[in-house]
Amino acid sequence: MKKDLEKITAFIEEHHVLSLATSLNDMPSVCSAFYAYDAQSHSFVIASSEETLHIQQVKQNPKVAGNILLETKEVGKIQGLQFFASMHPLEDERLKKNYFQRFPYALALLPKLWQIEVSRFKLTDNRLGFGKKIIYEFASL
Repeated sequence: MKKDLEKITAFIEEHHVLSLATSLNDMPSVCSAFYAYDAQSHSFVIASSEETLHIQQVKQNPKVAGNILLETKEVGKIQGLQFFASMHPLEDERLKKNYFQRFPYALALLPKLWQIEVSRFKLTDNRLGFGKKIIYEFASL
């Protein structure tokens, strides 16, 4: 299991943009966001305005899903990560510092930061065999 989580973390660290899906009252929303990932807390940190539809939905329904993918036409190289999580305003100063270290230019904008605490990962990695999936679930958050 530890090696599975290491493979997932390595994939996450190779990228910097995720897609985030939210929903409320049968109204879905999706957005893309730059992220910083913290392996210790299994959390993504993103910046987003409180006026956006996805944040308005998160305030009432914190359950979210998302993905990160490697865009390629070569079937043997396809990789993609799906996740299920809970999202809330960021309070952890260590995670805030990590976000601004990764995206120092964002500090000038004083963005509202959000923490996405992952409960389940599913990594598809065709380099390990066609359709190979690695699933990792956290006991509790």
